[in-house]
Amino acid sequence: MIYSVDVQITAPVNDTEVTDRVVDAIHNLFPNATVEERPGELVAETHELETLSEHLHREEILDAARSVFFDNRQGDTFTFDLKKQAAFEGVVTFAVGNPSELGDIHVRVRVEEPSVEDVIDRIAPRTEEGRPVDSEG
Repeated sequence: MIYSVDVQITAPVNDTEVTDRVVDAIHNLFPNATVEERPGELVAETHELETLSEHLHREEILDAARSVFFDNRQGDTFTFDLKKQAAFEGVVTFAVGNPSELGDIHVRVRVEEPSVEDVIDRIAPRTEEGRPVDSEG
């Protein structure tokens, strides 16, 4: 199955931060993202979520990820925020509630094909007793 997604990533860069560290935080979770520096922020774009999915599996947070993705779904898009410091360490930590002092990494995923549900099922599959289940079987 062909997956067609456009992933837009934005992250504020504060005067107290090293821009390259914020770039590294983005690349740790989205290694193929092209990052552009703008005044006070970074804007990145990619078309793959495989590395993010690998992190979700390794960290065993598939259920939490599914909940965040589905809670923030609107039409053909879903959005979520990630903690910058955790991403810099190569860890996925969803930012919920108040944004952190330095700001969070905002991710917007627009799905062209097949559907938002199919893409979420692929990157964060359903689980039973903490283990991914094959929804096709």
